[in-house]
Amino acid sequence: MNRKSIRTLAASGAAATLLFGLAACGAGNEGDDSGEGSLTGTLNGAGASSQEAAVAAWKKGFQTANSAVTVNYDPAGSGAGREQFIAGGVAFAGSDSYLDEDEIAAAKKRCSSDIVAVPTYVSPIAVIFNVPGVKELKLDAATIGSIFEGKITNWDDKAIADLNEGAKLPDSKITPVHRADDSGTTKNFTDYLSATSGGTWSGGVVETWPVKGGEAATGTSGVVSAVKGGEGTIGYADASQAGDLSTVSVKVGDEFVAPTEEAAAKVLDTAEQVPGRSETDLSLQIDRKTTEAGVYPVVLVSYQIACQKYEDAAQGELVKGWLTYVASEEGQKASQEAAGSAPLSADFSKKVQAAIDTIS
Repeated sequence: MNRKSIRTLAASGAAATLLFGLAACGAGNEGDDSGEGSLTGTLNGAGASSQEAAVAAWKKGFQTANSAVTVNYDPAGSGAGREQFIAGGVAFAGSDSYLDEDEIAAAKKRCSSDIVAVPTYVSPIAVIFNVPGVKELKLDAATIGSIFEGKITNWDDKAIADLNEGAKLPDSKITPVHRADDSGTTKNFTDYLSATSGGTWSGGVVETWPVKGGEAATGTSGVVSAVKGGEGTIGYADASQAGDLSTVSVKVGDEFVAPTEEAAAKVLDTAEQVPGRSETDLSLQIDRKTTEAGVYPVVLVSYQIACQKYEDAAQGELVKGWLTYVASEEGQKASQEAAGSAPLSADFSKKVQAAIDTIS
């Protein structure tokens, strides 16, 4: 199967207002703050902790328009979210990595239908650090890989110093902080390292951290807290939750690029749909090796995963309404303001909505 190029997921500035047929499904009632939407009931989801700030904003907007709906979301991590969804414990999952073939087969069995997997949250993964006296840091992929493998252990190592001329790097130990739980953020981070480090990272593309040593922390907030609470620490986390921690500018081509919304959005210009996926599974492959100016390749694309058909039709309408709001212009603006994510473009939103419209 030819890979389908996805050229328009990145934000395109002033996106045209799109009508998604909300009236047909009562779906989210975008722009209606009366709270008198036709949807009722409780909707349970679980998954990526990276989406936590965005989900909070989505819940506020969706529940404001649908006051008889309660949305619960457990930020247990991408792996846990997919497991709960496949087991039937939740109606939808949030995941920073797409379903693999075995998970698709299990999800189809659970749903008794195809699945719907749509990207709704695009954000840079920041390499965060806490080194006294150092506010700015430039690193290339080879050096980042060596740090997280434990091969570079001191902050004044020559490899770091050569990339940061004039910086006063301390003669002190580096403490890498990684996720303790199965994490889609970890998978995206290790995908970047595997593709670009030139072999200094040998741990593969994984959700479960493979290297012994360092410090382990649960969830995005756990990693941020560990880095902030330590000294000489370095970790990786969704940039929206980095707070006032310093972040690494990553070498791309001949320049160093900071983890901004705009720089993350650009990498999606060359993203392609995973081969062999259905029309309702918009899972994407990212070009981590890009050398294009201004692009930040350490990004996560986070998905909402749902059944195409639900045994309980009312539950299906809730899921459909929720995803319609999340993917809408209003929902994307809400997550951009709350989490600094890159909103879907108008053209890609149409593809996402077409998949959502098949839910029943």
